[in-house]
Amino acid sequence: MDLQPGTIAILFPGQGSHTPEMGDETRALRPDLVEHVTAVVGEDPFPLAGESTRFAQPAILCASLARWSSLAPAIAGTPIVALGHSLGELGALVASGHLDELDALTLAAERGRLMAAAGRGGMVAVLGGSIEDATALADAHGLTVANDNAPGQVVLAGDDDATRAAARGARGVGLRALRLDVTGAFHSPAMASARDGFVAALAATRFREATGIAFSPTTLAPVHDPGDVLATALTSPVRFREALLALDRAGVARFVETGPGEVLTKLVGRTLPTAVAAPHVLREIADVA
Repeated sequence: MDLQPGTIAILFPGQGSHTPEMGDETRALRPDLVEHVTAVVGEDPFPLAGESTRFAQPAILCASLARWSSLAPAIAGTPIVALGHSLGELGALVASGHLDELDALTLAAERGRLMAAAGRGGMVAVLGGSIEDATALADAHGLTVANDNAPGQVVLAGDDDATRAAARGARGVGLRALRLDVTGAFHSPAMASARDGFVAALAATRFREATGIAFSPTTLAPVHDPGDVLATALTSPVRFREALLALDRAGVARFVETGPGEVLTKLVGRTLPTAVAAPHVLREIADVA
């Protein structure tokens, strides 16, 4: 992958990054996006973001796109590469020109609805140890490695009983384990029905010729077929740690998170300790929060 010198990585977060103030911030920045996402969801998703992935996904993407629209003019002329974590791949496609922001929000609402409907099973975070340790634990309990987020932070997905057993097994070998408050085994074969439904939504979406680079943590490559990448991601692992390492090898040294919270900024710090990473600061609406 050829990147220009000085390229900045723009990071778009996924589920779990919602904050109490993100609804007010987004309304202050982009009330038009809030109006659209409310229409496609059927109600305002921001107050309900903590209740279901159906609401969390469109709300988080809406907040991320609002922040991106405030950041983009400030870095005009600076080369960027966009990287999204799970849901955040939609934001990365907007930033790279593959996708219109309203179409992205429509897809996020459908993605969240389908994943909520497909919900069965659960997820467990394995903290400490290596990816090899986590993979061995997954294999031993019939689980899938769903998220390789950072050194010492891997998430497994699958049957609820198996995630409980894996949590006990992790503790038995000196690792920490935390079962996540989610309603499905995301990024695993359990999401096959959601993928099938999402393919139809993607087929009805008009993707555009890219103006920049979106780097996928699913394929570990620049995106050329966004519909295929988005569909594949539903049942495939998020290889975020490996994606960060690939961008580091390509010469990226600065990372800016353009969504609510600081989840990805912290993952960069764990993976690339010498990189410069920070969340986008919304100074112009600081009085809202």
